[in-house]
Amino acid sequence: MKIKLDLNKILCNFTNKENQYTIPIFIPHKGCPNNCIFCNQKRISGQIKNVDIEEIDNIINTYLGYYNSSNKKIEIAFFGGSFTGIDIDLQRKYLGVAKKYVDAGKVDSIRLSTRPDYIDENILNILKEYNVGTIELGVQSMDDNVLNFAKRGHTSLDVKKASKLIKEFGINLGHQIMIGLPKSTIDTEIYTIKECLKLNPTQLRIYPVYVIEDSELYDMYNLKHYIPLSINDAIKRCVAVIRECQKTNVSIIRLGLQSTSEITSSNANIFGPVCDNFAEYVIAKIIRDEIEKSINNYNENIEVFVPNKYISVTVGPKRINKIYFEDKYNVRYMVKGEN
Repeated sequence: MKIKLDLNKILCNFTNKENQYTIPIFIPHKGCPNNCIFCNQKRISGQIKNVDIEEIDNIINTYLGYYNSSNKKIEIAFFGGSFTGIDIDLQRKYLGVAKKYVDAGKVDSIRLSTRPDYIDENILNILKEYNVGTIELGVQSMDDNVLNFAKRGHTSLDVKKASKLIKEFGINLGHQIMIGLPKSTIDTEIYTIKECLKLNPTQLRIYPVYVIEDSELYDMYNLKHYIPLSINDAIKRCVAVIRECQKTNVSIIRLGLQSTSEITSSNANIFGPVCDNFAEYVIAKIIRDEIEKSINNYNENIEVFVPNKYISVTVGPKRINKIYFEDKYNVRYMVKGEN
């Protein structure tokens, strides 16, 4: 049986990052008044000390040394904290360093992440002054019970107000959501993504919840008051969320936390769906579902034809799709590439 999949269409929400480089500047926990139950920002960012103003030039120039021979777009991104909660003078200093590289034509854009309740017209006027092109909001959930239990300190209404303002100022809107928060179910997460998509973000990051040492969630885990998702459950929930995204043109620019030595180390006290290639497992499951819908003869070998760049993920990490079909249907599973 021959099956041809148009994976360019099926996976169109996944942004092609081959045309862009990012210069990450981590500012762990700066500007954030809350200690959300899941949060240990310094562990998540892979960096213990906060970046100094003087270091930013060195970080940017180091990355530009790697990227300057490329024709790809380059973006400076402030990650790890609630940027717009930082003292205004410090915001201006951070942004001023980044902007001079944009003005010099060495960098194309600036992005930052922040809390929904730290956005207002005054803040947005400042960000426009420094040519910030993208603002990502830490939405996490659109269910107020989940947000309250997670001690987020903002509501779904804050998300709606901030999203609307950002778009009115002509700045690209990104949303970040979490899968597997306490009190959240797969139905809650489908509700969350539906509510987010109504606000028309251009970009989306999806993070499964990790239980990280020195967080309140870690204490809950030790007391058996919280059970983290298994990898399979996290994959199932992410696929359900992505099915909603497929109805729109939102770009999924991150699926799963970026691997750092602090997260993947065998000595790290981190629990949950920890996986250094989580996105590949989710995409492989999406592809597996599409193949299974196309099977019309359960006794024939399966030949799947996909664009060359998708051969590996169609086989699946650790050959998970090949093993699945060969075990379930007792046939050969073959993947062939096409230009």
